[in-house]
Parts: sequence; structure tokens; C-alpha cells
Amino acid sequence: MRVSQQQTLRESVAFSGLGLHSGNRVHLNFLPAPPGTGIRFRRVDLDGKPEIEARVEHVIDTNRSTTLGKGNVKIHTVEHVLAAFAGAGVDNAFIELDASEPPIADGSSREFVRMIEKAGLVPQAEARTPYRVTEPLEIQVGETLMQIFPHDRLKISCTSSGANGRFTQFQSLEVTPETWPKELAHARTFCFFEEIEFLFRNGLIKGGSLENAVVIRDDAVLTTEPLRYEDEFVRHKMLDIVGDLSLLGRPLLGHVVAIRPSHTGNCELTKQIAAQMRRPEKAVQTFTPPPAKSAEENPVRDGATLDVIQVMKILPHRPPFLMVDRVTKIEGNRIVAQKNVTMAEPVFEGHFPGHPILPGVLQLEAMAQVAGILMMRQAENAGKLAYFMSAEEVKWRKPVRPGDVLVIDVTMTKMRGKIGKARGECSVNGELVSEADVTFMLMEKE
Repeated sequence: MRVSQQQTLRESVAFSGLGLHSGNRVHLNFLPAPPGTGIRFRRVDLDGKPEIEARVEHVIDTNRSTTLGKGNVKIHTVEHVLAAFAGAGVDNAFIELDASEPPIADGSSREFVRMIEKAGLVPQAEARTPYRVTEPLEIQVGETLMQIFPHDRLKISCTSSGANGRFTQFQSLEVTPETWPKELAHARTFCFFEEIEFLFRNGLIKGGSLENAVVIRDDAVLTTEPLRYEDEFVRHKMLDIVGDLSLLGRPLLGHVVAIRPSHTGNCELTKQIAAQMRRPEKAVQTFTPPPAKSAEENPVRDGATLDVIQVMKILPHRPPFLMVDRVTKIEGNRIVAQKNVTMAEPVFEGHFPGHPILPGVLQLEAMAQVAGILMMRQAENAGKLAYFMSAEEVKWRKPVRPGDVLVIDVTMTKMRGKIGKARGECSVNGELVSEADVTFMLMEKE
């Protein structure tokens, strides 16, 4: 359900608990606010009861949490509270607290969702004005990679993983007032056991315990209750993204793709969105292949065919992860390639013993690699890696087995800088076996 009018709380509601990092006891109060107020924190323990607007320009620290500051006033760990308001579609409210950090509760947004439900919502006279992203944006901060693409709702596709790929998880969903409380709001914060000493030494998690966080030790999950979702860790990362993106100050429409997200990455992306919002609107760039000057300068030209040796001169991938054996057709923004599926593929050792089937994710990877070849029309992209980021409208129709020739037919639909979107179809003997809209990113080889 979409709400066209701004909303606030029907009545005030309160909660008390401990701050995660400060360990201080804090009393929290949610109150209604007039139209156009936005979300504002109010420190009632300080003289004058100073306020800080929940806006990205007030972010002063993103180490392990998001901190807002204005003058000498600070509010730490705001993301879980803000996520609850954003998820519920609350435009205007005051958040009063008598300490520098909201209570951590159980480490999720669940308690804050309950508070909002208890308070109730009322529509207001002023119209809601969401911001729809008009062109793709991307940021990379350390191991964090964030992109956002135009979309008619807020959608998040997220990959989360610890060191050495421990507990790698992926989830993708549209965030609406209906999906938010069921799919994300209950996901708890977590940390790896080896991080705890560092956090304590740096004056953090003073209020942390297994009552408000999940701890991962080696391959074990330490918690006072069973995991609330099978993929609770990536869902909590998505919860954090919802909270940090709300610092835009307006509802957001766009598809966020996040790899190992962090509060720093979330807030940097929000800053870029805010900068785009201030610029005159631009149409989304579509893909138009530049003309080739000569075969020597651009082997990826209309009418060209490429064998596997030529493919390896273009793509940095190597067997067993090279998913293209031959390019049979290049025509404008369309390319057709082949992958010979053999029993020698290492993946068949475990997928599945006695019944080998080519995993669907490798078919998606093949689509991204083939799209990457098409991108090599541009000289500045030579030698880069087409990195698969996300997929939409995925359909698996038939299994692919050893002995099959997988035909990969890809049409580029959008391209902005290093980020592209393409429509891919895979077939065997003329029968469609899989299809998807894939998003990929061209990255420099390390």
C-alpha cells in the first residue's frame, strides 16, 4: 500500500533500556510532530533540550554505528530507531531521550516497531514527496561496495559475509510497510567473537550481551534464542541500510545493491543520493555501443566471432570460472555466446553426486561475463572484470547437464559508467532453460 500523504504518530509512547555502546540507562519517548518536521532527536537531559534533525549532513561518525552531531550535541546508534520509522512510513516525529544513545532493546528494531504500532499513525494534510533515483550511483569504501539504480519502490539486494567468506548470505526484497515488520524488523545485530576484545578496548559495546546481540564464534552461533531468520545476518545489514538511507530526509525509491555494507558505505551512498536530489533531473542513460574504428582497435565489433583464446584476451576470468567458450554473434547491443558444459566441471563433484546439474548461479555469472565482453567495445574498459552483482525476474525452466551446449543470449539495456544492466536468456537445443535481468559492475583487476 502506498501512502500519498505525510504521516505522524497518533499519540506518544515510551520505552526504557540500555544503550549498546554507552551502557547507560536511557528513557526513550516517541511523540507526534507537525507536517514538514521530519524525524528529530531531542536531548531532554541537556539545557534547552537541543534537537538534531535526522539528516545525513549531521552524520559525524560511522564506526560500528551511525552517530549524529550538531554543535556539542551527539546522538549515537540511531540506525535501528530510524529504520523503524522509515519502514512504517512515519514522516514526522520527535524522538526524545535522556542520554546520548537510544536503548538497544534486543538488538533489532522490533521494540521500536511495537512502539509505533501502539502509538498508531494518522495522515497529515501535506503531501508526501518521495525521491526517485534518476541515474545509477555507486560508492566503494574498503570492502564495501554500494550501488543504487532507478526503481519504482525501495528495493535492497544485499550480500553479507565475514572474514574469509564466513556466513556469506544474500537476500533481496522490496521494503514496504507490509514487508518491513515481517522480513527485516526482527533481525538482530551481530558480531564475530574475535572482534569483541577490540570493541571493549575502544570503549564500545558496554551494554552488549547475548540478550541484545548474536555472537559468531568460529562456525557456532551464540544466542539466547534460535535465529529469527535463517539468514538473519544479511537481514540485519539490510535493516541498517533502511535506517541509514532514511537520513536522506525523504522516502526513497530505488534499487540498492550492497556488497558487505557498512554504516560508512550506507551514509556515503546517502550523501551521493542527496547530491543527486539537488541537481536538475537527468534521464537514465541507455546503452549505445560506440562504433569500432578497426578490427585491431576493437575486436568486439559487429559481425565478429571470438574463440576461447580471444575471449580470454578480453575477460580476466580463467577456467574453471570462465563461463564463455565462444562468441558466435555481436550485433549492436546484443551478443550471443556458448558454454560447453562437460563432466570435467569441478562443480559437478558436489552438485549433485550421481545427478549433475549446472547451478543456476553459474548461468547468471555466464550472462554477466557475456555482457562484460560487449562492454569491451569501449577502449577504457579493456582488461576489466565484469562482476555479477544482482539478478531480477529470475526464472529456471529446465536443468542443464553435462554434454549440453549452453547458448547465452544477452541484450544490454542500461549502462551508466561502470554499472550495467542486461537481459539474459540461456537455452539448450533451442529450449529456454533460464532467464534473468542481471546487474553487473566493471571493476579493475587487482
